[in-house]
Amino acid sequence: MQTELTRLLGCRVPVVQTAMGWVAEPPLVAATTRAGGFGFLAGASIPPGEVDAQITQVENTCDGKFGVNFHMFQPNADEIIAAILAHADRIRAVSYGRGPDAATIGRFKDAGILCMPTVGALKHAVKAVELGADIITVQGGEGGGHTGSVPTSLLLPQVLDAVDVPVVAAGGFHDGRGLAAALAWGAQGIAMGTRFLLTTDSPVARDTLETYLKTGDPSVIRVTKAVDGLPQRFIENAEVRRLEGMTGVKRFVASIRHGLAYGRANAMSYADMASLAWRAARSDDSSFAATVMAPNLPTLVVKGLVEGDTKEGLLPSGQVAALIGELQSCEALISGIEADALARISAMTSLTHNKEAAHG
Repeated sequence: MQTELTRLLGCRVPVVQTAMGWVAEPPLVAATTRAGGFGFLAGASIPPGEVDAQITQVENTCDGKFGVNFHMFQPNADEIIAAILAHADRIRAVSYGRGPDAATIGRFKDAGILCMPTVGALKHAVKAVELGADIITVQGGEGGGHTGSVPTSLLLPQVLDAVDVPVVAAGGFHDGRGLAAALAWGAQGIAMGTRFLLTTDSPVARDTLETYLKTGDPSVIRVTKAVDGLPQRFIENAEVRRLEGMTGVKRFVASIRHGLAYGRANAMSYADMASLAWRAARSDDSSFAATVMAPNLPTLVVKGLVEGDTKEGLLPSGQVAALIGELQSCEALISGIEADALARISAMTSLTHNKEAAHG
C-alpha cells in the first residue's frame, strides 16, 4: 500500500502514530514501527537529561526509522534538537506545532530529516510550507489535544488545494474506511493519536483506558479553554468542570502552583522558568492567558494518563474514542486498517470497471 508518504518516511503502511505527550513513549513508537506504521516519539514531554536515552531505546527495540516531536518553548529544546541531529541516521522526521524558526528547520533539512508539522488551520499550513515543511499533517476539529474548530471534512480539502507538499489527514480517523476516504480526498495517509492511545501497547493507566473505552458519546469529548487558554479537547469529567467554574484569579494561582512544581521536577531555576514563559509568550499562537495558564496542563494530564486518576486528572482525547470499544495491539490495528482500506479501494475500483463495461 505505497503512497508518497510511505516512500518519504520508509514505512510499509501510510499510517502515522502521533506524538501524544506521556503516551507516545519508546515502547509504543517501537510497536508502531514494527507493525509497519510510522511512530513519533513525544519528545516534548521527555524530562531534561533523558532525551538521548529514550531515542536510543526506540532504536534498540525496532529496525525501522521513526520520528520525534518537540516544541521550541520546552525547557530542554536545545537538548532535543541536538539529540535529533545526532541520531539522524534513524530519525526520519520531526513534528512540531509552535516553532521552530526557518533556521532550525534548515538544520534538520541539511541533516536529511523531514519536517512534518501538525496544523489545525489553513493559514498555518501555508506558513509552515513557506518555512520549509516537507509534509503537512492536517488535524480537523474532531482531533484530541489542542485543536481548531474546522472539521476534517472541510479543512483537509482546503489545505490540499493550497499547498504543494504531501498532506496527512488527522482528526477522527481510526479504521480502514478512514484511510480509504483520506486517500480518495487526495491525502497521502492518515495520522491517529487516540486510536494508538487505545492499544495494548499504550503506557496509559488501565483505569484510564477503561474510561476512554466507555465514553460512548462523542459529545462528552469536548473543547475547553479552561486549562491553558487555548482550545483543547478532553473527555468531560469533574476536573474539566472544576476548571471551567474557577475565576480567572483562582486559575492563575493554580497555574503558578503547577508551574513551580513542574519547574522543580525538571530541575529548573526561577530564571529558567521565566525564560520558558517568555519563549512561550513569543510563540505565534500564544496569548497572555495561554502563557500564564500553560503550567496547568502537564501536571493534570500526567495525573489522568499516567497515575490513572480519571476524576482529578485530565483526559485528552479525540471524539473518535466514542467509536472504539476494544484494545488492539499495534500489529493487529495497522494490519486490519491496511486490509480494510485495500478491500474498500478494490470495491470502488470494481464499481468503476462495472460502469465502464456497462457503457461498452
